Amino acid sequence: MSLLLASRFTKIFTGGRFNKVDNLVVVDHPLIQHKLTILRDIRTGPKEFRELTREITLLLTYEATRHIKTHSVEIDTPICKTEGKMIEDKKVTVVPILRAGLGMMEGVLSLMPNASVGFIGIYRDPETIQPVEYYAKLPKIDDNEILVLDPMLATGVSSAAAIEYVKKAGGKHITLMCLISSPEGISLISSKYPDVKIFTASLDDHLNDHAYIVPGLGDAGDRLYRTK
Repeated sequence: MSLLLASRFTKIFTGGRFNKVDNLVVVDHPLIQHKLTILRDIRTGPKEFRELTREITLLLTYEATRHIKTHSVEIDTPICKTEGKMIEDKKVTVVPILRAGLGMMEGVLSLMPNASVGFIGIYRDPETIQPVEYYAKLPKIDDNEILVLDPMLATGVSSAAAIEYVKKAGGKHITLMCLISSPEGISLISSKYPDVKIFTASLDDHLNDHAYIVPGLGDAGDRLYRTK
């Protein structure tokens, strides 16, 4: 089975009990599992880490955009005229959460090069574990499909802050794309924003005392840009 639909198969542990999550899709395709295993490996260097992040994101995008509307067009093949379907990727806005979300951006844009891009800069305060917003710039989003990119959905507070910002800017059709998610992060987003669909390559076990995902892959930003 290439997709695990949370409404049928996945349960999240919160508050001493298991709760179903209806807006979560875990994309567990064998190619994603293979690439994610290499991505997690401590021996994987920044160049390969960036390449794998892009490739996994590309595969996630395939599933996360199934709901995007198409329109009919008439074209000429070498044989005859025919009708085909096309998406309007100018009606898509990609919003990476800085800085680690930048690693996922090219994977999306390689499939939808005309999508607009917004940026939200948020970091998690190491003492309070609360989000601190330091930059935000969004294009005109109108009625666009919005893809928020956050490689590691750990506590969920950064993603929640980004989603809240997008909603206040008028965003209605929001999808959150992650490489790895924790039950705690999924629980927060699904409870606060049940209308936001979450696509992730893996649902990991838990958060440790430092709010890192276990088993996870460490700090995605540091591994992307070799800042540690």
